[in-house]
Amino acid sequence: MELRCLIVDDSPHFLSAARGLLEREGMHVVAVASNGDEAVRLARELGPDVTLVDIDLGKESGFDVVRRLTGETELAPATVILVSTHAEEDYADRISASPVAGFLPKTRLSVPAIRTVLGLTA
Repeated sequence: MELRCLIVDDSPHFLSAARGLLEREGMHVVAVASNGDEAVRLARELGPDVTLVDIDLGKESGFDVVRRLTGETELAPATVILVSTHAEEDYADRISASPVAGFLPKTRLSVPAIRTVLGLTA
């Protein structure tokens, strides 16, 4: 099953690199967003299977964006994954308290890693 993905990050470079990587691995990136308002709008319009949200979105917290995504759209918490350049241990308590499927370091981003976090077979 091809997953449809929305990527939320404030770095245009990361958005481009992540989109290219995931599409080469067979994922359909339906859109990218650089802030919470855009992410919520696109999630409502497109209903992605998985949404990757950067923890640090510049002026916004990825944790706040996740709460908005799961509270204001039809996205299920089990389909949202937090990503970051920081180590998971830096945010372990906040990640476990957040309504997300899990966390992936940006350096390990791949379709198989996303499928594992979602509990899908590789």
